[in-house]
Amino acid sequence: MKLLITLLLLCPLALLAQNNKPQAFIQANLINGKENKVYANAIVFVRAGKIERIGKAGDDTSGYELIDCEGYYLLPGLIDAHSHLDNLASAKRALETGVTTVRTAGVAAFQDVVLMELSKSGRIAGPDVVPAGVYVSPNLEETILADVRLGALINGVRTEEELRLLVNVNIDRGAKVIKTRGTERAGRPETDPREQVYTEQQIRVIVQEAAKRNVPVMIHAHGDEGARAAVLAGAKSIEHGTFLSDETLQLMKERGTFLVPTFITLEDLTQPGGDYIGPVLELRGKFMMPQAEKVFKKAHTLGVKIATGADNGYTANTTSRISLECAHFVRMEMTPYEAMQAATVRSAELLGLSSSTGQIEKGFDADFILVPGNPLEEIRFLQDVLLVVSNGHIALKRIPFGKK
Repeated sequence: MKLLITLLLLCPLALLAQNNKPQAFIQANLINGKENKVYANAIVFVRAGKIERIGKAGDDTSGYELIDCEGYYLLPGLIDAHSHLDNLASAKRALETGVTTVRTAGVAAFQDVVLMELSKSGRIAGPDVVPAGVYVSPNLEETILADVRLGALINGVRTEEELRLLVNVNIDRGAKVIKTRGTERAGRPETDPREQVYTEQQIRVIVQEAAKRNVPVMIHAHGDEGARAAVLAGAKSIEHGTFLSDETLQLMKERGTFLVPTFITLEDLTQPGGDYIGPVLELRGKFMMPQAEKVFKKAHTLGVKIATGADNGYTANTTSRISLECAHFVRMEMTPYEAMQAATVRSAELLGLSSSTGQIEKGFDADFILVPGNPLEEIRFLQDVLLVVSNGHIALKRIPFGKK
């Protein structure tokens, strides 16, 4: 609570006023997220942060604040299902890229839980956050300072008792998903991302303990052995999945396990700037990208559920974006519609939010973005966001360009 009060006092973003006036977003070319088509000259009526109804030109808009979409393309806000969002400035950056919902994948000290509450209460425009809290990993390093109860884990998190403790501390503190690892990291030069970390039994303990409180588990796993153990143990999603075998992909298909490739992060390894820099990582990324592409294409062909994640904290240096992830999906043989669904409807399903976001539909959260061209024809239009609406709040508005 002290942290929440401090954030509210220190950050101007927290002074966002509640938007109580109903809005009508007029002259929109509407893509609702569930159909591969465009509804011309549509109107989206918004009241109290929810989509009241979808209308058309000529409908009565008296009593509504009019926002002219100028014939541009309105579509559901993007979802980042693998983020490390942990501060208000980064939340604002995420919104400005068109991301209106994130699932975090581990932060230092439950900052993501506070962001969730700030967004839920309307004190910030968003994005909405599904927080993971502290990463369940064999060595907590500095995150051991996140909660006094974690002092008992100073020597590691490996036994069943230790794993259960960390899972429950996370959920007690407000985590809505548990993040743990099946393999080592790709972003550290000294580790091999194929090396298995937790066994199938250890992961099963985590999954079962979280399930007691109706919380799903996401698994960091580049290597096949660690990923397969996670699927067998009942994980909801495999994050990265660079070296997955055909057998593991088939198992994921059978069990409904999601794949969140975070392909854009591998590209980040190969280029200067961004979140990862260094010759070892550059070489590693160049080796891993073709392998990850091969796995992605097999997963798509098999019908494995695929969601989008940019795997970043939206820092001032971050170059990876969900829009760029979608562009890679299309390059790797998804249709633009499939890529858009991965970033909206499919990711909402993964997060358990299918009834509230991911579509522009009556009763859903007013989470949508405006782009200058039709992304069903050219996916790159997702990279140029003109308007962002999150829970009915206008978080970004770059139009009109002209002056009267």
